[in-house]
Amino acid sequence: MGDTQEKQHHISFEEEANKGADYMANSSNITISQSLTSWRAKYKRWLEIGFNSLLVLICLAAATLLGELYYKEGGKSTWMNSLVQTGGFPVLFPILFLKKREETQDDNNARNNKNPSLWMFLSVYVFLGLLLGGSCMLNAVGLLHLPVSTFSLIAASQLGFNALFSFFLNSQKITTYIANSIILLTISSILLVFQPIDSSSGNGESSKGKSYTIGFICTLFGSAGMALLLSSTERIFRKIMKKRTVREVMNVVIWQSFFATCAILIGLFASGEWKWMKSEMQEYKLGKVSYVMTLVWTALCWQIYTIGLLSLIMKVSALFANVITTLSVPLIPVLAVIIFDEKMSGVKAVSMILALWGFLSYGYQQYLDELKLKAEKSTEKEESEVFVERGLSGRT
Repeated sequence: MGDTQEKQHHISFEEEANKGADYMANSSNITISQSLTSWRAKYKRWLEIGFNSLLVLICLAAATLLGELYYKEGGKSTWMNSLVQTGGFPVLFPILFLKKREETQDDNNARNNKNPSLWMFLSVYVFLGLLLGGSCMLNAVGLLHLPVSTFSLIAASQLGFNALFSFFLNSQKITTYIANSIILLTISSILLVFQPIDSSSGNGESSKGKSYTIGFICTLFGSAGMALLLSSTERIFRKIMKKRTVREVMNVVIWQSFFATCAILIGLFASGEWKWMKSEMQEYKLGKVSYVMTLVWTALCWQIYTIGLLSLIMKVSALFANVITTLSVPLIPVLAVIIFDEKMSGVKAVSMILALWGFLSYGYQQYLDELKLKAEKSTEKEESEVFVERGLSGRT
């Protein structure tokens, strides 16, 4: 009888031990699987962020230089230069339809979610479109009156504006490094007010004081408008859009571009500049075909740039997207010196250094945030492992 009880106790102990071993093995396998999944997701995310950042940099530089080429070779219409910034959205329809097919399953899974009303979407798209159209017009006027290198340096102030708007709209923390970035970018733009007015202007003539002032003010307000657009878009993605998908990004790009294009077309016809188009094409220094191709490629670059920018907003933040655009600060002026023989004055060089310093300051804050996030995840993982070990010890 005693032997039988001892055998039963022995068998029970072995069963418990085997269960504990199986539990440990399963927990270990789950942890490894979760780690691999997390690593793959993180790798894929940063690969997408890197690809979109590259698109933003290349297309922003190309679109800005093509806009300058339009003015240099005889183009005069600021409304037309605004129109090409938004009017290329029809080329995105095929991509939208493809994404619609791919994401049908996701839509079926999300049907139970309460989506915003049609009027809500319409008001959002109209607001974003008008803001985009106004900013494009201001930037077109700024580019007309300024050398492209000066224009790009002033446009870098968009990062500072975006940090402020993100603080109020998206609860973005203004740390010491971000504040330092804002101050440096502000000084970088202010310095350009005091540079000698001896560069060639966007239309090929010597830039006058009044023309330079108009260009500076328009570019500054255009940068502020674009910063407000990006911060507002981020808030809309967080509060209104229920599905943060590629197709949702495409919808925002297409509809805001549509309403911006409508507003710009009204301005084009109301101003009477549409009457110049035929003569402008005939008098274009590079020829009619080059005139059309300049406008087409400019429109295409702006659309790809917008898609990349909104993708960065969706995956990271509006402030991060603006930081990537700030990377064009050294790129565009250097290309302008090579392509258009613009002068790189000492004031411009100092402004460029300050702008880059501001970018690095914000970039370092991003690095600190990444380290903090890793530390928090590591702490959570350790606490989870301790919890599992305590659970096992309680079972034994």
